Amino acid sequence: MTTALHERTAGPATAVGARRTGRRRRRGRPVALFLAPFLVPFAAFYLAPIGYTLYQSLFKMHRSGLGLTAPTQVFVGFANYATALGNADFRAALLRVLLIGLVQVPLMLLFALGLALLLDARSTLFKRFFRLAFFLPYALPGVVGAIMWSYLVAPGLSPITAAAHHLGLHLSLTSDAMLAPTIGNMLTWGWTGYNMLIIYSALQAIPAELSEAATMDGCSAWGIAWRIKVPLVRPALVLTTVFSIIGTAQLYNEPAILRNVAPNLPSTYTPISTAYDAVNANNFNAAATESVILALLAFVLSFGFLKLVQRKGAAL
Repeated sequence: MTTALHERTAGPATAVGARRTGRRRRRGRPVALFLAPFLVPFAAFYLAPIGYTLYQSLFKMHRSGLGLTAPTQVFVGFANYATALGNADFRAALLRVLLIGLVQVPLMLLFALGLALLLDARSTLFKRFFRLAFFLPYALPGVVGAIMWSYLVAPGLSPITAAAHHLGLHLSLTSDAMLAPTIGNMLTWGWTGYNMLIIYSALQAIPAELSEAATMDGCSAWGIAWRIKVPLVRPALVLTTVFSIIGTAQLYNEPAILRNVAPNLPSTYTPISTAYDAVNANNFNAAATESVILALLAFVLSFGFLKLVQRKGAAL
């Protein structure tokens, strides 16, 4: 008796739930159709390669006998990661890129902020010209910019070293001690304009009434920039810093081009170049492992920076 009553009372509720589920599915179909042009290429060309790289990093090619038979792929777990981290060249490349980023990224963003503030100032003349001039280095392809700087720093060709020699200074921009500053300079020249535009766009969104009110209160132009404009463009500064951290971790073009005029620059100068060396040696599993480690490092640094900024913002 109780069971039959329960079935009669549950029947209408179940039917209503089924109808609601059907309506949700019908509503979700147009959404899925609109998202498909993005999700399908995203999964095919982004998620799938990442998954395949992770898969390859867990295997290793095993050759038996005299190597006359075809190699077999065997599962080794995290052994490839231990091997990669035990590689002195790969560790040195990670440390080298980290040190370049610690110096170059803050200096570049400081230049970008200063240029953006200058463009935003009322007294600045020819704003369109300077905005285009500052952005032009980024508009050039990275390889073209690296080739140009290779000429400017090449021993025997560099006008910079020639001018230094006329002043009695012995300057070599491709020596071991100057390789990191030279590459950092190339990065700063190429990316300052890009970051400047992001910060300048954020400055344009600040209401002009704030600056006018501060001017009426006797605040100087420097005070307005430091106390009003810089705090309000903080999200743009955070965004450009995250982009710069990820971009520095992917450093490859500048050292690869610079090797043509600096033979002392090793082929394993950056983590990506180390992975390319593994690819050239047909060690695809090692290349996949080093790529995953580099991606994790970039994620940890960028996510850690975001968390640090959020904590400081909450504390303020």
